[in-house]
Amino acid sequence: MAQLLHTMLRVGDLERSIAFYTQVMGMKLLRKSENSEYKYTLAFVGYDEESTGSAVIELTYNWDTDSYDMGNAFGHIAIGEEDIYARCDAIASAGGKVTRPAGPVAGGSTEIAFVEDPDGYKIELIQMSSSQKGLG
Repeated sequence: MAQLLHTMLRVGDLERSIAFYTQVMGMKLLRKSENSEYKYTLAFVGYDEESTGSAVIELTYNWDTDSYDMGNAFGHIAIGEEDIYARCDAIASAGGKVTRPAGPVAGGSTEIAFVEDPDGYKIELIQMSSSQKGLG
């Protein structure tokens, strides 16, 4: 059986990104490794260990690059939340950028919000229904 393990994002300032994902988004720093020969550092963040089946985010910092062109192919990371309204308030209070306030999606009833990480990656917060709780 196949399993989604992680999504890799290239970041311009690793410590700033780790702080955002751990302090603002509430994830844990799971592990960090450095490769001095090829001049990069990897940090894995997530809500739970990969060994539990939980997908995580790999933050890749190439030592000689402090920014990237975002391109237009990547859309967003989606995170299920029990209360997107409270999460948006907490993100804004922690200095995070809420780009679309919590509320129903246009033309539907699913409640969503969007936030942006320090490198400009979009993160969709999706209100979890009681039937979805415990998934992921």
